[in-house]
Amino acid sequence: MIAATLVLAALAGAPSATAEAPFRNCTEAKQAGHYNIPQGSDYYWSGGDRDGDGIACEA
Repeated sequence: MIAATLVLAALAGAPSATAEAPFRNCTEAKQAGHYNIPQGSDYYWSGGDRDGDGIACEA
């Protein structure tokens, strides 16, 4: 019982996989000074990576 409670508590604190994109589009990102955003950056989102090469909002 205690182990199950600990597992559920750990899962409840896990980050969500559906985090919001940092920008609505690349125009907004570029206006904020962000372009050529590499995958792994806090500012990267797959919607900004049109060709799927791991770089969003390429200049």
